[in-house]
Amino acid sequence: MLRRLLSPFRQTTGLARWLLVVGLAIVVVFVLCAVFAPLIAPYGFAQVDVDGVRFPKMSPPGPGHILGVNDQFFDIFSRVVWGARTAITVVLLSVLLSLVAGVVLGLLSGYVGGWLDRVLVFTMDAMYAFPSLLLAIVFSFLLGGVLGSGVVSAALSLTVIYIPQYYRVVRNTTVSAREATYVEAARAIGASNVTIMSRYLFTNVIGSVPVIGTLNAADAISTLAALGFLGLGIQPIDAAEWGYDLSRALDDAASGIWWTGVFPGLAIVLLVTGLTLIGEGLNETVNPTLRKRRFAPITLPPRGPVQAPDLEEEVSA
Repeated sequence: MLRRLLSPFRQTTGLARWLLVVGLAIVVVFVLCAVFAPLIAPYGFAQVDVDGVRFPKMSPPGPGHILGVNDQFFDIFSRVVWGARTAITVVLLSVLLSLVAGVVLGLLSGYVGGWLDRVLVFTMDAMYAFPSLLLAIVFSFLLGGVLGSGVVSAALSLTVIYIPQYYRVVRNTTVSAREATYVEAARAIGASNVTIMSRYLFTNVIGSVPVIGTLNAADAISTLAALGFLGLGIQPIDAAEWGYDLSRALDDAASGIWWTGVFPGLAIVLLVTGLTLIGEGLNETVNPTLRKRRFAPITLPPRGPVQAPDLEEEVSA
């Protein structure tokens, strides 16, 4: 089973393979930073002193603080490493929740149809019409008063804006697949609607979802940073967040202090780039019309010397 699932990745060659490999390498580095943040970061994300002695404010990169210190006495390297954990956690939660909700609603809407389909299509189209950042800001306001300004609140704010994308893809695929021959055969043998949707339709409509998930993950990093930049995301005492650190570095840039904004911004750019490369590579790898396969070399047997026909044998015959 695993061999069959991985066969497209082993057979792919050309640019798609390199996009996937480079993107995975970048993302793996950030995932390792997120998992092993307590071991990699020399200080806590909100730590400002050691043994009662405060870090030197706005200290440039050097011994003890390899990426410098910002205006809040935070070690920038520790904030970048802990920020990887925050970004990966929020992205995983938001993508998984939106994927589950979008796929389930899309299957129900496409297969059941009727008034349920009309209501869901209208709701999702109305949500899709809003700019994603504006919708995230609205839900961040609404959820901030209930859940606070932590990781869960930020993840739910991002979840809402990605549900319509999964819903539209799954719903449209389900509408075209529900009249297929194998679905009619399943109905004929007495399969229930739940069985048809879970065993027959689900595996056929889920193909393009991983590609959407990786691209949404890249967009979620940018949206999370934008919320933090506007002061509506995760607060510094709850978790390290790159967008918030960038907003604090705006005034520093005018004074020639570059290290407080360069490193959080570089982390955002690298992680978004890695996830985007994975999405593009997956799109060309999973889609059979775009995939370039690696073919085995063809070897022909060596040709022997050509023998002239025996004229005497032909005349006697």
